[in-house]
Amino acid sequence: MTKAPEHSPPTFEQALAELESIVDALEQDEMTLEQSLDAFERGIGLTRTCQQALETAEQRVRILTDTRPDAEPEAFDTHD
Repeated sequence: MTKAPEHSPPTFEQALAELESIVDALEQDEMTLEQSLDAFERGIGLTRTCQQALETAEQRVRILTDTRPDAEPEAFDTHD
């Protein structure tokens, strides 16, 4: 039995572009209720992906701009 390939999560830019596409499609009002719900569900997942990427970027910026004289370099874990 072969294992299905694992898909890596989209980058921030990919997630944002897909989210914009979903919003455009929902605004067209041409989808069925079920299609709209599926698109909305996908959009929520993409929103969470974008939010997590932004939080990670914000944390990195805080670490890089820490100007306290006693500040020690911190290891930054990019994996959750």
